[in-house]
Amino acid sequence: MNILVFDIETIPDVASGRQLYQLDGLTDKDVAEVMFHKRRQETGDSDFLRLHLHRVVAISAVLRSGDMFKVWSLGEPDSSERELVQRFFDGLERYTPTLVSWNGGGFDLPVLHYRALLHGISAPRYWETGDEDNSFRWNNYLSRYHNRHTDLMDVLAAYQPRANAPLDEIATMLGLPGKMGMSGAKVWDSYRDGGIDDIRNYCETDVLNTYMVYLRFELMRGKMTREAYQAECARVRQELQSSGRAHLQAFEQAWLADTL
Repeated sequence: MNILVFDIETIPDVASGRQLYQLDGLTDKDVAEVMFHKRRQETGDSDFLRLHLHRVVAISAVLRSGDMFKVWSLGEPDSSERELVQRFFDGLERYTPTLVSWNGGGFDLPVLHYRALLHGISAPRYWETGDEDNSFRWNNYLSRYHNRHTDLMDVLAAYQPRANAPLDEIATMLGLPGKMGMSGAKVWDSYRDGGIDDIRNYCETDVLNTYMVYLRFELMRGKMTREAYQAECARVRQELQSSGRAHLQAFEQAWLADTL
């Protein structure tokens, strides 16, 4: 098993908003409000910004490689966006894992593309499509229908947007904790209040939910036996219990006993 489950948290890219809309002199909060207002004018309702106007403030991951199980957030709370994005793509260069996400194809990866473009970050392994490594011709990170990136939301919906489901509800249906005290809609306010640690912790619980859904997916499609699935669930529980980190221990305590 060589799996990297990932999730990002973002805030408005107020630097780009200030530049695009000539908003010199306004505070970050006011620039963001202008950006939200313009987006509501475009959509008639939603203020969810276009993906190129998101700035990454957290990238969290579960790495399951060989005997290793690790859940963490890349970099430090005060790391720059460039460092976070660089670390993400450096990890792909090192491990070439199977990427697993929930809506990663529709949100996380396009955002990371735009941020890597902005910061001039090289990621040859990620963009490989067979020119240097022939195995990537038929299984690369970019194709929607390849397995090197498994977007669980997309796959489980049979690639039909009308069938998409929220991670929180799927996780809860499976006895997992789901969202714990925060949502993506609260990240901007939390960030402005100095809550980057809370954001990183929230992001880590999201990747744990995603990893556990992925294990059930692997069981469903016959890639794991029931015994292997149960053993991996027990391993994850033990890792969380012994982590010494309150939010991971809280996740384990809120995780209902598996009835399979």
